[in-house]
Amino acid sequence: MQEYLWLNWLIMLGSIAGLLWLGWKSSATVHADGDDESGFLIAGRSLGPFVGAATIVATGYSGWGFMGSPGVAYQFGAIELLGNFMFAPAMVIAVLFFARFLSKRAEEMHSCTIPEYAARTHADGMLGRWVQGVAAIMTIVLLLVFLTSQIKAVGILAAGWLDLPEAWGATLMIAIIIIYTVAGGLLAVAWTDALMLVGMMIAAVIICIQIFGDIGPLQLVAALNDIQPDLVNPSTAQPYGTTPTAVFMVLPYAFMFSAVLPYMAVRFLAFRPDVKFTTVAAYVAPFACILSLIPIVGLYMRVQMPDLAEADKAMPVYLETFLHPALGGFITLCILFAMQSTANSLLHTVASAASHDMRLALFPRHKNPATVLFINRAAVVVLGLAGLLMMLFAPPFLLSWLGILGTGTLLAALVGPIFVASFWRGNGWGALASMISGFTVSGSMLLWTQAGWVVGPLTGCLVATVFYVVVSLVTGGRFVPSPSTA
Repeated sequence: MQEYLWLNWLIMLGSIAGLLWLGWKSSATVHADGDDESGFLIAGRSLGPFVGAATIVATGYSGWGFMGSPGVAYQFGAIELLGNFMFAPAMVIAVLFFARFLSKRAEEMHSCTIPEYAARTHADGMLGRWVQGVAAIMTIVLLLVFLTSQIKAVGILAAGWLDLPEAWGATLMIAIIIIYTVAGGLLAVAWTDALMLVGMMIAAVIICIQIFGDIGPLQLVAALNDIQPDLVNPSTAQPYGTTPTAVFMVLPYAFMFSAVLPYMAVRFLAFRPDVKFTTVAAYVAPFACILSLIPIVGLYMRVQMPDLAEADKAMPVYLETFLHPALGGFITLCILFAMQSTANSLLHTVASAASHDMRLALFPRHKNPATVLFINRAAVVVLGLAGLLMMLFAPPFLLSWLGILGTGTLLAALVGPIFVASFWRGNGWGALASMISGFTVSGSMLLWTQAGWVVGPLTGCLVATVFYVVVSLVTGGRFVPSPSTA
């Protein structure tokens, strides 16, 4: 491996140059309308169907899909393969049946972020600012948790590939993300995502060819059964739930994940008005199905190396052990930047919540375009470094679990004002009650019970929905936005 280290660094430096070039090119969109915030926050509503579909899938599958998911499969077995696959139909359903509605309504209300959309949908004045501020704080706190897991993932992989300490690898990766995100905002994120999705799919195909060329599917199942029958015929759906059928709850969870989470749903706001979402879905389906195969690495490694000290090492050790160093280096590069597609989306969303939503909640009259753009960009730098520091000092954790803690709890917090509101619109008090109750229930169940990774968030969604409707009815019923709000 050492003799190929120079090649790894050469490939890395070339890729960095390409990503920075895309960031520089996309920066023109940020300034296209006189530094209007929409250029930085939602790419000036300029995404086409291919780039839009690519950034949705890359963001949804990358970091946890290539590092966390094989680790879960290594530890819990084939249940993760089924759970991972549920994201493909869920993303297609979200694009077909929710994206157009959210995109159109957000444009009518001049909303550039999901917290801003929640506020303008439910209240005017001070109450609206409270809704936006609370949604922004939850977004910042919970997605910083997820960002920490993504930075750790890229740090683990970069460290082994480039022969660096884990902290140095993570620092290099987050620095690259910060630079091109600062330059081009969401458009830079989307363009780099599209480029990296191509590499991700090539990597997935190569991995499957190698694994099934070495051991056939039936042989793999038999070998796993010999190690532990629960790996192929589970008596529970752990880590998703206590009954075998609990894994199917990943489907509604993944749909809400795609439709509600700010770092996913903001992409729906960024599409061009003329885009047909049936075309977007036609791209999303094959992209997602191919990437759903990645957990097979964890199953293969459980057979080949059943005594790994850490389950999350399954993918890095596989690349180092079972592929030619040159081929492994190429796939490692694809995976590294694939993981960045989630990390950059998280960082952009957290920075938007801090610089845009918190600013409007606290200082709604400050709208100087140049100053606002500077605040947007400064937030990317500050919060990127904050995520790095959190990773450096965090105790050991399973990557996928930390991701579920952040995204699942935020999903439960926002399901009322974002998703339920598309069928029945409550008011600001109902939105606040829904966010607080969903946050509390989901977070508590994930941290202090063994209910399962999807049971906690979905229970939080149910409780949040009840609070949203009941509190809205008790406090005056539905809110109708004024023409100035819309």
